[in-house]
Amino acid sequence: MKLSSPISVVLADDHAMVRQSLARVLEASGSIVVKAEAGNGTELLEMVQRYVPDCVVMDYSMPDHDAPAAIAELLKRNSSLKILVLTVHENVHYAIRALQSGAHGYLIKSAAVEELVEGIQTVHSGDVYISKQISPEVWAWLRRPRREREGLEALSRREFDVLRILGSGVTLQECARQLDVSHSTVSTYRTRILEKLNLKSTAELIRYAIEQNLVS
Repeated sequence: MKLSSPISVVLADDHAMVRQSLARVLEASGSIVVKAEAGNGTELLEMVQRYVPDCVVMDYSMPDHDAPAAIAELLKRNSSLKILVLTVHENVHYAIRALQSGAHGYLIKSAAVEELVEGIQTVHSGDVYISKQISPEVWAWLRRPRREREGLEALSRREFDVLRILGSGVTLQECARQLDVSHSTVSTYRTRILEKLNLKSTAELIRYAIEQNLVS
């Protein structure tokens, strides 16, 4: 009986020790081979183009990296690529945004050692994998009719990204630069966010983002 080929993976995280630890876990499984590692968004795109892996395991927050945009770009280049987002963010809305962007899985770093191999095998087989500690909330959100969504749930993916970035205290201009859109576009998103969340100012927006654990 011919054994199936190992699942090839590119690991992306800006902390070398994290990458090395995860690589050891994956290689020890016997069913996964780590083709390359990346420490930022640019390196990730380069490594994926060079090695054409079956799966990418990528941190949500890295230098030179907007996760939703990176997911879309990777899938644009290779629609068969499987993407598993690995993150410290336990807020369900990060998971929703990642999945809405096209990611096939979302894994909390605190559970990485126990769940990473299972997560990669699951997304490689064509299914969705969500960390066990947040999966009930994520599936409940996805099943909820759009008309019943309130607060953060009412925001579009891009509005959520703008809230997350402005919530860290940066200017509209810097937010526009990070998202590669115009200043006026970010201003429009900001207005929509304030209306949907019933906020009055950028200061309230920042406070809201912090209270919702959206700011790293």
